[in-house]
Amino acid sequence: MTQTLAIGAYSESDIAGLKAAFDPIFLDTPADLAGVDASKRASIQALAFKGHTAFGGAEMDLLPDLKLIANYGVGYDAIDIPAANARGIKVSNTPDVLNDDVADIAVGMLLMQVREMTQAADWARSGQWKTGGEYRLNRKFSGGRAGIVGLGRIGREIANRLAAFKMDIHYYARSEKETPNWTYHADPVSLAGAVDYLIVALVGGPDTAKFVSREVIAALGPRAIIVNISRGSTIDEDAMLEALEDGKIGGAALDVFLNEPNINPRFYDLPNVVIQPHQGSGTVETREAMAALQRDNIHALMKGTALITPVN
Repeated sequence: MTQTLAIGAYSESDIAGLKAAFDPIFLDTPADLAGVDASKRASIQALAFKGHTAFGGAEMDLLPDLKLIANYGVGYDAIDIPAANARGIKVSNTPDVLNDDVADIAVGMLLMQVREMTQAADWARSGQWKTGGEYRLNRKFSGGRAGIVGLGRIGREIANRLAAFKMDIHYYARSEKETPNWTYHADPVSLAGAVDYLIVALVGGPDTAKFVSREVIAALGPRAIIVNISRGSTIDEDAMLEALEDGKIGGAALDVFLNEPNINPRFYDLPNVVIQPHQGSGTVETREAMAALQRDNIHALMKGTALITPVN
C-alpha cells in the first residue's frame, strides 16, 4: 500500500475514515514534518492535507517520493502550486460538494446584516421589546442590486439564490459568462459602483490578494454591504475597516479574515459587521463529502487512474 501522511486538524470521523482507508501517519502542522524519521518520510507518496498553514517547496523536499497532495477544501492557496509542479507533484482539491453550504451562508449573512437580525434578537432577548417597544425599522432585502465578484461555481450558486429574492444580478469575471441576462462588468470598480451588495467569491492566493481594493471599496455607496466567503486576503482589510468605521459603506458580513482566527479586534467594535468563524462549508453532510472526495483522490493515485478533481 502507498504510504500516506495526513496533516491538519481532522475531526474524529475524518480520522477514522483515513485510518480505515490508509492508516496514515498523522501530524498537526507542516512544521512537525522535520521530526518524522527520514526513512518514513522517504516512503510517503500521498499527503492528505487540511488547513491554511503554508506548504511549500521546503516541506515538499522533506518528502522526496511525494506524488500527490490531496487538499481538503476547494481553496488550495496554502499549497505552493509552482513548487509542486517543479517537483512533479500532483495536487487535488474538493470542489462542488461544498457549493451549496457556502452559498447558503453567504445569503444568510447578507440577510442577517440587512435585516439586523442579530441586533433584533438581542433586543428581544434583553427584554427591550417589552420595555422599549418594537425594534427599529430596517431595510428591505428583496429587490436589491447584487454584485458577485467571481462567477465560478460558488459565485453562480450565490447569484442563483439572490435571483430568487428578485435581485438584479451583476457580476465580475475574467470573461463574460452565459447567464440569464445578468449584467457583466469588465472591472470590479465598475461593478462596485452599480450595486447595493458586493459578494466576494474569488479563489484565494497571490493573484487575488487585495483584489477588492481601496478603489473598489471607495466606489461603493454609504449603504453598500460587503459579503466575503472566499479568503480574507481577497479584500484590502484595512481599507474595508476604515470605510466601515467612517460610515463610507453600510456594513459587512464576513466568514473569512486575514490572520484568522486572530481577527483584527477593530471588527468587534463595529455593530454593522456580521462575523462568522470561517464555517461556510461547516455542515456534517458536506464535511463528510469533502473527506470522501479527498480519500477518493488518494485512491485514484494508488490505482494509477486519473485524479477525480485535479488542480494542476
